[in-house]
Amino acid sequence: MTEKNLTKKEVIERSGLNREYAYHIFSGLKKNPSRPKILALAMAMGLNLEEVQYLLRYAGLGLLYPRNQWDAIIISAVEQKFNVAQTNELLYRLGEKTLND
Repeated sequence: MTEKNLTKKEVIERSGLNREYAYHIFSGLKKNPSRPKILALAMAMGLNLEEVQYLLRYAGLGLLYPRNQWDAIIISAVEQKFNVAQTNELLYRLGEKTLND
């Protein structure tokens, strides 16, 4: 976040996550956040695909796999620099669960 000049508050607002829940993720109080929640935070930070994959690995979650339809949509959204709302709209349109479900 420091490299991108973002505050926690900005990232949380952009993520669409519940504020308290997101702060718990950042503080470490939420021990096992779901993959979609981590991806929402990653997209809110404007991370590129390499950074997203690193964050998923760091969080102990599965990497994005292009042969999985949901993952492929996320990969495409990250590469196109979609925000969380745009990504959720695309996921919904394609009949997939959104990041905030």
